[in-house]
Amino acid sequence: MVAAVDVRGGGPGTRETDALDPRNLVPRIEAVVLTGGSAYGLDAASGVAGWLEDHGRGFRVGPDPAQVVPVVPAAALFDLGRGGDWRARPDAALGRAAAEAAAATGPGAPVAEGNTGAGTGAVAGGVKGGTGTASAVLPSGVTVAALAAVNAAGSFADPRTGALYGLPDAAPPDPEVHTAALRRLAEARETSRARFAASVRPPLNTTLAVVATDAVLTRAQAQKLAGTAHDGLARAVRPVHLLSDGDTVFALSTATRPLVPEETVVADPAFGVHVEAGALNDILAVGADVLTRAVVRAALTAETVDGPGGHFPSYRDLYGG
Repeated sequence: MVAAVDVRGGGPGTRETDALDPRNLVPRIEAVVLTGGSAYGLDAASGVAGWLEDHGRGFRVGPDPAQVVPVVPAAALFDLGRGGDWRARPDAALGRAAAEAAAATGPGAPVAEGNTGAGTGAVAGGVKGGTGTASAVLPSGVTVAALAAVNAAGSFADPRTGALYGLPDAAPPDPEVHTAALRRLAEARETSRARFAASVRPPLNTTLAVVATDAVLTRAQAQKLAGTAHDGLARAVRPVHLLSDGDTVFALSTATRPLVPEETVVADPAFGVHVEAGALNDILAVGADVLTRAVVRAALTAETVDGPGGHFPSYRDLYGG
C-alpha cells in the first residue's frame, strides 16, 4: 500500500510514522497497526513485523528474498486500567495473532465493530467508545473506506441534546430521555472515579483512524487525504485534537484503480491536470465523510462495560434504539 499519516493530537503514541513522509525512502508498506495500551501497546507492531518477515513481506534490503525489513507504522490510544488491570495491554503475541487473523480474512468480509480491536477499552466523554467502519463508492467506481477507534477527550454527542454530532439531520433524543441519560452518565462517572481507572488524571485519550481507497494515489496525494480526513473527525467529535488526545489518521492506497480513467484525459495537459485534481477532490471530500460515519458507527455499535476498571455506558444504553 501507498501510505501517509497526519497526526494532530497533542499527545500521540506512534511508531515508524516518519517513514511515511513523502520525502523519505520506503515507497510502500505492508501493514498499519492500531492498538490500545498507550506506548506499551506499540509492541503489537513487532508481532506484526515478525509475521510479515516470516512470509517474506517487507522492504527488500538484500539479494535473498527473505532479506526484508517490514515497515509497520503504528499508533496507540490510551486505555490503560480500564479493564481493571494496569498491565493488561497488547503485546507482540497479540499483534502476530491480529496479522494472522487479517491474512485469513477474505476480501469484502465484514469488519468487526464495537468493543473490539483498538476500540476494546475506548471511551469518549465518559461514554463507551469503540471501533466503527464506513465506506462509499464514487460514481467513478473508486471506493473510499474508513475505520476509526474512537477514544476521545471530547464527545460524539451534543451535551445539550444528546444528538450525535455526526448525524446532524437526525431528530435529537426526547428531552426527558436526554435528562435521564445525563443523570445515568453522571452516576457512571462517579462509579468510575471510585475504581481503578480513576488513577489517571486527567483522562488520556486518542482517536485513531485509517482512510483507504483503491484509487492510485501518490504519497503526496495520500498525505493530503490523511489531512482532509481529519475534517470528518472534527465533525463527529467535539472538542478534538486536544493536548490530551493523540488523534492520528493514516491514509492508504491499494493502487488498483486509476485515479482518472485513461479515456477521460485528453491531449491538452492543462485539462488533464484539471481532471485529475477534480477526481482527487472527490476522494478527499468523501474521505472526510466516511470518517464521520465511521465515528457514528463506533458510537452505535459499542456496548456498555461495567467492571473493575470503571462503568462506561454505551450510547444505545443511554438513549435507546
